[in-house]
Amino acid sequence: MADVLFVEYPKCSTCKRAKAWLDAHGVSYTDRHIVEDNPTADELTAWHARSGLPVRRFFNTSGRLYRERNVKALLDAGMADADAFALLAEDGMLVKRPIVVGEDFVLVGFREAEWEAALL
Repeated sequence: MADVLFVEYPKCSTCKRAKAWLDAHGVSYTDRHIVEDNPTADELTAWHARSGLPVRRFFNTSGRLYRERNVKALLDAGMADADAFALLAEDGMLVKRPIVVGEDFVLVGFREAEWEAALL
């Protein structure tokens, strides 16, 4: 298995569970702090294309910033993908985590079955 990029917020309980899962399954990864080294709009655009997911899945919908900035209303109003990626690139706390970036896939959030299928 090639080394993957693991984008996380270390204090996040889901990220801690995901990292423990990676370690337990012997998956090698490069760790990246989502706030200290926030994904760029270009990275997010590329990851979105590789993920096959709707843009909405890249937003941390349970976060304080998501609510404060009324992002759901912006998305519901038809925010363009490029604008969504620019917004996500402003603050790592807006981005759903963890993210695993492989050569030909991107996983957003920790769903064990998806991770097993892609990483094992």
